[in-house]
Amino acid sequence: MSVLSALLDAARSGSVRVVDLTTPLQASTPILELPEPFGQTARFELEEISRYDDRGPAWYWNNIRTGEHTGTHLDAPNHWITGRDGLDVAQAPMSTLVAPVAVIDMTAQVEADADHLLQIGDVRAWEAEHGPLPDGGWLLLRTGWAARGEDEAAFANADENGPHTPGVAPDCARWLARETPVAGLGVETVGTDAGQAPNLEPAFPCHSELMGAGKWGLTSLRNLDALPATGAVLVVCPLPIVGGSGSPARVLALVEA
Repeated sequence: MSVLSALLDAARSGSVRVVDLTTPLQASTPILELPEPFGQTARFELEEISRYDDRGPAWYWNNIRTGEHTGTHLDAPNHWITGRDGLDVAQAPMSTLVAPVAVIDMTAQVEADADHLLQIGDVRAWEAEHGPLPDGGWLLLRTGWAARGEDEAAFANADENGPHTPGVAPDCARWLARETPVAGLGVETVGTDAGQAPNLEPAFPCHSELMGAGKWGLTSLRNLDALPATGAVLVVCPLPIVGGSGSPARVLALVEA
């Protein structure tokens, strides 16, 4: 039996589960909102072209309008100024789009502190238990934040000081970008950086460090609680937008039962 036939049989039998990690795209899907005077991304919109009517008697279809960074999406290196000469989303390597994952569970810490930041020591402790981070793979941060995904206010968790969402400490972002073999970082929040990232030193360390190192980001992931710490395979399917800085993506995980 070929490898692909074996994989199909495993998926059909349930010995390999396909887990959807994607936030559905709709008008209510939470988006990143920047303070004035910065430009804003568009919310997801469906514009009906026809629906079995005079505009098209036998078919239903829509135009869509959305930003590249809406819902579950892939950040390309050229999304940030530090990676401005890097790859665009259409150039994402297949070895990055289909790759192994490591999942670090920060749920308990985030329940106690919404502004919790991943530290180098946390990753070192994870490696001591589970082995090294996967070469060319993804580091996914499970925080429990996806449970807020149907409530935009709870998902943003903002007050007069801005959003309060978990993320990665600046020195840890630098270390992940420069000294680990991972190809990218995935999170359950609206962006790879913490809500208070503008106040960190440097500001927006995940975007600056990871994209400056040619690495990738995934955001607004769901169902990370269905993944083991190691052993799953991520399948990321962005639109190949030529020159694009990112794209909404369907993200799946293959997990052995």
